[in-house]
Amino acid sequence: MTLRVARHTNNLDKLIEFYTKILALEILGSFKDHAGYDGVFIGKREAQWHLEFTSNEEQAKHSFDDDDALVFYPTSKSSFQKVKENIQAHKLPILKAKNPYWNDNGILVQDPDGFNVIISSLKIAD
Repeated sequence: MTLRVARHTNNLDKLIEFYTKILALEILGSFKDHAGYDGVFIGKREAQWHLEFTSNEEQAKHSFDDDDALVFYPTSKSSFQKVKENIQAHKLPILKAKNPYWNDNGILVQDPDGFNVIISSLKIAD
């Protein structure tokens, strides 16, 4: 089974920059004016998941709390370090997670829509 996480946004260009420049994910595809929507698919080509962000003239209405998060598990120390460097280079604030587990085992930042994104320091190969 393949997973797609889809979200409507008012910040399509900013989300593309965040997920590709900071998290080093890839644009897997995109579309313009498909039934009034623009969108992009972001992930890793070899993965069985991807994110889809869409935009149209309607205002996005998000409802989430401090425990809602996307959690990414880098597969190597170098990829974890690269994301950390990207976060610092883009001057993103590292936030304190409500769940203390993530403060001990990851880095919490927010994407341009204000959603929590955790970069886990677990499961990293040497």
